[in-house]
Amino acid sequence: MDDEAMSARGSRAAAAMSPGRSAGRLADEVYDTLLGQLMSLRIEPESRVTIDVLARELGVSQTPIRDALNRMEAEGLVVRVPHAGYRIPPQITRRRFEDMLEVRLLLEPAAARRSAERASPEQVAGLRRMLREMAELEGSKGVMAYGAFGLRDAAFHDLVALSADNQVIRETLARLHSHVHLFRLHRDAQVTHLAMAEHEQVVAAIAARDPDAAAYAMRRHILRSGDRFRRVFDEIEAAHAAAVKA
Repeated sequence: MDDEAMSARGSRAAAAMSPGRSAGRLADEVYDTLLGQLMSLRIEPESRVTIDVLARELGVSQTPIRDALNRMEAEGLVVRVPHAGYRIPPQITRRRFEDMLEVRLLLEPAAARRSAERASPEQVAGLRRMLREMAELEGSKGVMAYGAFGLRDAAFHDLVALSADNQVIRETLARLHSHVHLFRLHRDAQVTHLAMAEHEQVVAAIAARDPDAAAYAMRRHILRSGDRFRRVFDEIEAAHAAAVKA
């Protein structure tokens, strides 16, 4: 998306910003606005995002824009380009998806197994809290709710890796940003519903201190998730083929 298009869209977003808000709250509002535009693809993959254009678009100073973009960079939602602002990552390809799935199948069942062995009571409680937060979003509708669910899905898997007490596994999985890429790809309420049930099985096995069951539940979750998103790629490829023939 070029700068003129972003500016043309910006007056409506700026109107949603509440007056008299604190710096932290303002950065949160900017983040929420950008997340909604990103998840809805109103900000297109591979487009350029600049701080000064966003500041004009949203009617705020550059400071909350920087804060929001720094947060988004940490979550894999944007990529910093030296001397050129930020860029939206490209949409994930099928090949990249299959490669990420292979890595996740190698690492995440092992992380769930170790979590069942090593997680502290506080970490188990944290996993349960995350499930409750995701359940609250599950019934919500709209781009923002779906985007928030995707980020909490990523946070859930990160908590499992954290409780496994293996920093290398955690860092490797974090660099994939796989959940962010997948939830940008397609919005489907069924994805959130099925993922919730599978997450609950993972947490139940971890809480029961059953390493085999935890590893099995995580592996099954990743395999089923893979099947769900493969259907998305099939739909995209079929639509592209139909457009070429038209």
